Amino acid sequence: MPAEDTNTRAWQIYGQRQLARAYTPPIPDRLGWTPWEGIGPGAEVLGDVAGRRVLDIGSGAGHHAVHLVQAHGARVTGIELSPTQHERAVSAHADVDGVEFVQADVAEYLAGAEPFDAAYAIGTLAFIDPHRSLPALRDGLRPGAPLILSLLHTDLHGRGPFTEVAPREQMIMLRDDPPLPTQMWVLAPQLWEDLLIEYGFRVEAIDLLPHPDNSATVIQQLIRARRLPHGRRESPADPAAPERQRHTRPSASASASASASASASGRS
Repeated sequence: MPAEDTNTRAWQIYGQRQLARAYTPPIPDRLGWTPWEGIGPGAEVLGDVAGRRVLDIGSGAGHHAVHLVQAHGARVTGIELSPTQHERAVSAHADVDGVEFVQADVAEYLAGAEPFDAAYAIGTLAFIDPHRSLPALRDGLRPGAPLILSLLHTDLHGRGPFTEVAPREQMIMLRDDPPLPTQMWVLAPQLWEDLLIEYGFRVEAIDLLPHPDNSATVIQQLIRARRLPHGRRESPADPAAPERQRHTRPSASASASASASASASGRS
């Protein structure tokens, strides 16, 4: 089965399980890019989003989108491929002004949408082939718009990220239910940077965010990029380009890696 078809099936089952539990995650007080409270920056990395159109990629139950609307005055479109995940968001937040939930493939949706002022994905973009998602995001964002991505860096087994663009099996873990296999593009930071540059973005920072418990081996990577003017490409070696923030080095005790659990994906 193709990787993205595997993921579509997994998130359909996951959403159905959460609907059966009638579980709705609370609206957070702060936008978080990792499963761990207080680790890493908040919504400020998106810039001033008040009154701006923001795309939430893989919006799941919709709680992050609602936070941006209520706390920061954004106008958010949450795009979600899974019908059951979309149902969770609509059933809980359909009455919230300023947020719209759309059930669709993000690349197909962006092909016909007005360009957005900003976009973000909390743990979700790694479930889509970057050769399909990144050109769609380039065309679906206004020049200069930020793109913020929280991505898996390694996995629970200590396997480091790939240095080639290929998916590998990762499990969505759920309490009291069998794990769900997915296919994820778990890529090294430099490879993500190369891909973003190839598709018309400038990478401004890549941070590695380790688990707050030093005995754990979980790390997320947070990538801050910006859409360049159409047709322009920029290399990190380009002397005219601003210097990119260096990668944040995790502590030695956390040098191995991250989880592909449902919490790490951002889709609570």
